[in-house]
Amino acid sequence: MAAVSTLTDYVQAYQPDIERVLISSEEIQGKLAEMGEQISADYEGSSLLLVGVLKGAFVVMADLARYVRLPLEFDFMAVSSYGAATKTSGVVRILKDLDHDLEGMDVLLVEDIVDSGLTLKYLLKNLAARKPASLEVAALLRKTGIQKVPLDIRYVGFDIPPDFVVGYGLDFAERYRNLPYIATLKPEAYGG
Repeated sequence: MAAVSTLTDYVQAYQPDIERVLISSEEIQGKLAEMGEQISADYEGSSLLLVGVLKGAFVVMADLARYVRLPLEFDFMAVSSYGAATKTSGVVRILKDLDHDLEGMDVLLVEDIVDSGLTLKYLLKNLAARKPASLEVAALLRKTGIQKVPLDIRYVGFDIPPDFVVGYGLDFAERYRNLPYIATLKPEAYGG
């Protein structure tokens, strides 16, 4: 593979693997702006802790935070339920826990995507046990028709079909996170 000289070249290197773009960069930014406005209104007068679920949510959280007009703190958790697969294993492992004590804090858990809901349910139960003043969820994407558990997600960017998607923080085998849009992969890109 030839040396990559710019980010644009790097993203272009992924183009042969992309089946179709589901949500454009402009649509994502527009939706995050709407979500940021709603969060700002809902938490007016409060200080808010955004908790990002690594690795995928780091892109969503960074951009969403720029649209929230409140004092913010940031923290991250790293969990694993996929490995290099295209479907969740259902087994959640905490790889990195929070640095903050959540007791009495307003906490907004930021997710890139919610599919089966099993990982999110586990995280919400884990975080609620730490006695935050409030605990809500903001997710850029929610896959329709595949939730295995009922969840109340306060802020949802887009409902999407139950396809495997990449881009904007979402990966397959640690690749494609830096795409500025949400896309599906050609089956040959992941051996499907």
